[in-house]
Amino acid sequence: MRRRSLRLRVAVDFAWFGALVSLVLSAGIYLSVHDLGQRLMVETLQAETQDYLARLEHNPQAMLPATLTLSGYAVDAIDPEHAAPPALAGLAPGNHAVEMNGISFLARVVDHQGRRYVFLFNETLQLERERHFLYYLLAGMAIMTGLSALGGLWLARRVIAPVTDLAARVAALEPSGPCQPAPPDPDHDEIDELSHTFDRCLGRIRACAERERAFTADVSHELRTPLAIIRGAVEVLEGDAALNSGQRQRIARIERASHDMADLTNALLHLAREDNGPAGGPEPCSIAQVVRDSVDKHLALVEGGRIEIDLALDHDLRLPVERTLASVVVDNLIDNAIRHAETGHVRVSLADRRLTVSDTGKGIAESELDRVFRRHYRGIDSDGAGIGLSLVKRICELHGWRIEIDSRTGAGTTVALHFSP
Repeated sequence: MRRRSLRLRVAVDFAWFGALVSLVLSAGIYLSVHDLGQRLMVETLQAETQDYLARLEHNPQAMLPATLTLSGYAVDAIDPEHAAPPALAGLAPGNHAVEMNGISFLARVVDHQGRRYVFLFNETLQLERERHFLYYLLAGMAIMTGLSALGGLWLARRVIAPVTDLAARVAALEPSGPCQPAPPDPDHDEIDELSHTFDRCLGRIRACAERERAFTADVSHELRTPLAIIRGAVEVLEGDAALNSGQRQRIARIERASHDMADLTNALLHLAREDNGPAGGPEPCSIAQVVRDSVDKHLALVEGGRIEIDLALDHDLRLPVERTLASVVVDNLIDNAIRHAETGHVRVSLADRRLTVSDTGKGIAESELDRVFRRHYRGIDSDGAGIGLSLVKRICELHGWRIEIDSRTGAGTTVALHFSP
């Protein structure tokens, strides 16, 4: 069922109800009028018949009735004017509905003193009255339907006004804004109960969001100490002259990983804050420099040159965004491209306010494309935790960026990040 305005649906329901009620009433009235008309014609015809037969008892030469609506005939009359037409001669005694020359008649056949008489009542005028009366009923139905629709609109406006006001108030609420409880309603109707239910639900949402922010901020803050210890231990190990080249390479990887964890911790702290930074906004960040640093960092992590990374920077782009957050986005996109490419080619380009990262890997199944940005979602061949892309999506939504993924199985993947103007 197509969704419509609640006010319109109430008006339509009232219109249907009014039309149904008026149809039932009109049908009942019309059938009653029709039945009453038939009864009146039968009684009139019967009365006229008895009146003629009574007159015939006193005057055998009494003339048969011949008016606009009533006429009489004798079956065996010698006078052609009063002789019954052949269509009436064979009728048995009683009442009959007959039609002659396109005109409907109610016929009454009686036998009196050995003769058969036929009396006709012309139904044309009665049928014409019933037809006009039916037109009036149809016009009344249309008026009743229109009045029902108008009444439905008026009633819906009065009934739905509290719901509309409540919807506007709920739409204006912000999870981080002050909570203004609904004013008390002395009637305490369903709308008042719904309003208080929204207030309680909003309070639970705010409490949950506050717990999440506090947890993220606390965890991110507490991770700084072990990370500092790791980085200090790495600096001590780098100063050991007895280390061979392989050991120094592994230590260098530990140092880069610790730097990445520190950047990620700062990003989580930034996202956990109520605001997005200082009142004047963050300092403009060079996206091109962030991309260069990320590519250099990942080139050092690629073992044996198994993956070729091409970098194309047509121009620099400076955006008011925390460098840490920009690094998290770019690092995740490039790291995912390298992981899925395994061996092959990765191209990173920045042009026209768009960053594109493409690889020649196995690609992503079409059924998984709509779920790659979900938190904790991992593809069939993924060895990650399912957090990176969800964090990327959150940062993009925070700054109004748009990210798109185009991938086909066996044909590689292309990720396009469109920066807001």
